[in-house]
Amino acid sequence: MDWYAAGKKIHDAREKIGLTQEELAEIIGVTPASISYYENGKKRPSFDKIKKICAVLNLDIAEL
Repeated sequence: MDWYAAGKKIHDAREKIGLTQEELAEIIGVTPASISYYENGKKRPSFDKIKKICAVLNLDIAEL
Protein backbone atom coordinates (compact mmCIF):
# COMPACT_ATOMS: atom_id res chain seq x y z
CA MET A 1 0.00 0.00 0.00
CA ASP A 2 1.20 3.49 -0.84
CA TRP A 3 1.00 5.15 2.59
CA TYR A 4 1.75 8.60 1.19
CA ALA A 5 -1.28 8.35 -1.14
CA ALA A 6 -3.42 6.94 1.67
CA GLY A 7 -2.35 9.81 3.92
CA LYS A 8 -3.32 12.32 1.23
CA LYS A 9 -6.78 10.75 1.02
CA ILE A 10 -7.15 10.94 4.80
CA HIS A 11 -6.06 14.58 4.76
CA ASP A 12 -8.40 15.53 1.92
CA ALA A 13 -11.39 13.73 3.46
CA ARG A 14 -10.71 15.28 6.88
CA GLU A 15 -10.60 18.77 5.44
CA LYS A 16 -13.67 18.13 3.29
CA ILE A 17 -15.79 17.53 6.39
CA GLY A 18 -14.14 20.35 8.31
CA LEU A 19 -12.29 18.46 11.03
CA THR A 20 -8.93 19.55 12.40
CA GLN A 21 -6.18 17.04 13.09
CA GLU A 22 -6.82 17.58 16.78
CA GLU A 23 -10.53 16.81 16.44
CA LEU A 24 -9.94 13.66 14.40
CA ALA A 25 -7.26 12.55 16.87
CA GLU A 26 -9.63 12.96 19.79
CA ILE A 27 -12.41 11.04 18.04
CA ILE A 28 -10.25 8.02 17.18
CA GLY A 29 -8.12 8.07 20.31
CA VAL A 30 -4.65 9.06 19.10
CA THR A 31 -2.47 12.14 19.39
CA PRO A 32 -2.65 14.97 16.85
CA ALA A 33 0.96 14.13 15.95
CA SER A 34 -0.17 10.63 14.94
CA ILE A 35 -2.73 12.11 12.56
CA SER A 36 0.01 14.27 11.06
CA TYR A 37 2.25 11.23 10.64
CA TYR A 38 -0.60 9.26 9.01
CA GLU A 39 -1.38 12.10 6.62
CA ASN A 40 2.28 12.52 5.65
CA GLY A 41 2.83 8.80 5.12
CA LYS A 42 5.44 8.64 7.90
CA LYS A 43 3.50 6.23 10.10
CA ARG A 44 0.99 3.50 9.35
CA PRO A 45 -2.14 3.36 11.50
CA SER A 46 -3.20 0.01 12.89
CA PHE A 47 -6.07 -1.71 11.11
CA ASP A 48 -8.33 -0.79 14.04
CA LYS A 49 -7.42 2.89 13.60
CA ILE A 50 -7.91 2.64 9.83
CA LYS A 51 -11.44 1.36 10.42
CA LYS A 52 -12.16 4.23 12.81
CA ILE A 53 -10.69 6.83 10.45
CA CYS A 54 -12.75 5.49 7.56
CA ALA A 55 -15.93 5.51 9.63
CA VAL A 56 -15.42 9.10 10.75
CA LEU A 57 -14.38 10.39 7.33
CA ASN A 58 -16.92 8.35 5.35
CA LEU A 59 -14.22 6.52 3.42
CA ASP A 60 -14.31 2.97 2.17
CA ILE A 61 -11.34 0.98 3.47
CA ALA A 62 -10.70 -0.14 -0.09
CA GLU A 63 -10.19 3.52 -1.07
CA LEU A 64 -7.08 3.63 1.09
